[in-house]
Amino acid sequence: MKLVVAFGCGILFALGLGISGMTQPAKVIGFLDFFGNWDPALAFVMASAIGVYLPVWRVLRRRTPALGGKMAGAPPSPLDTRLFAGAALFGIGWGMAGVCPGPAVTILGRPTIFAFVFLAAMLAGMALSWLVKPRTIKS
Repeated sequence: MKLVVAFGCGILFALGLGISGMTQPAKVIGFLDFFGNWDPALAFVMASAIGVYLPVWRVLRRRTPALGGKMAGAPPSPLDTRLFAGAALFGIGWGMAGVCPGPAVTILGRPTIFAFVFLAAMLAGMALSWLVKPRTIKS
C-alpha cells in the first residue's frame, strides 16, 4: 500500500511540475532573471504550493501517519559552510540550467540529450557529495 501511495504522490507531483511550467528550463531561467525579462509566473506556483502545504502540515504534524511510522521533521543541522556552499552551488546550477532535481527526473518523460546530460551531472554531483561527506561512527 505504501508503494502505491508513494507512486500516486510522485505522479501528482510530476503533473504539478508539468502544468506549472517547472519542467521548461526557459521558464525557470525567466523567473530567475530579475534584471532582464523577468517572468513572475513561478512565484505564483510557489506561493500556491506554500498556501496549500502550510496549513495542512500544521494540522497533520501532530498526528500519526495513516500508513504507519511517524511524521518526518527537519533534521537538526548547523548553519555551516557546507550548507551555504551547497545552497550556492544548487542555486548556480539551477540558474544556469533552469532545472532542479524534481523536474530533472520528470523531463525524462520526454527524453532529450539535455535531460540525460543534466541527470548524469546531477547523479555525479550526488556521488561526489557522498564521497566527500564527513562520516561519523555510530556505536
